[in-house]
Amino acid sequence: MERNYVELFVWYIVFVLSTSMHEAAHALVAKLGGDLTAYRVGQVSLDPRPHMAREPMGMFVFPIISLWLIGWPFGFASAPYDPVWAYRYPRRAAWMSLAGPLANLGLVLLAAVVMKVGLWTGYFSSPEGFRFERVVGGTQRYLSASAGLIVSLFFSLNLILFSLNLIPLPPLDGSGALPLVLSASISRRYLDFVNQPAFRWIGLIVTWNIFGEVFRPVWKVALKTIYPGVEFG
Repeated sequence: MERNYVELFVWYIVFVLSTSMHEAAHALVAKLGGDLTAYRVGQVSLDPRPHMAREPMGMFVFPIISLWLIGWPFGFASAPYDPVWAYRYPRRAAWMSLAGPLANLGLVLLAAVVMKVGLWTGYFSSPEGFRFERVVGGTQRYLSASAGLIVSLFFSLNLILFSLNLIPLPPLDGSGALPLVLSASISRRYLDFVNQPAFRWIGLIVTWNIFGEVFRPVWKVALKTIYPGVEFG
């Protein structure tokens, strides 16, 4: 497989920054809700180093290996929290869970605005074929082409992270956000149920098998926000 090493490097940097934003949002909302666990280990920060120190396999080893083997990063990260606090305040914990995906959505919207402005000004152009790395192309060979790659990856990867983490299956953030629509007593029974290790493995297996079908319509709708008049098959 022919590799574009610059593109792989940009993939990795975008992954690290987006994942750090996701985990920092979890940590910040937990801190605001009264749990200082992640704050004490430095994760209320966009600096990738504390997030990489907590999950070196998920933030460094796995992404590098997957980039080399399949051309895009597969990894994971986490922000610690106090389970006693989460059990006592299930709605606060639910907002903590939701904060990560919402941070990714914010990056999607920011990238979309940059792309729309770039297309309107002629700095970006519509690519011949749409890929995660090519939502927009550059009208100049180097500078705008590089900017198009970066903003395309921020748009695509954060859309993936947002959509993936909203799936309401453990251990994904969507399952942790469900107490927002449940009573406190039901939320506690629900948390006892989903925090069992077996259900986490089941959730990962199910997610692995359904995410492609879940994400496909999300991707098409997202592209139509950038190119309203274009039909995507």
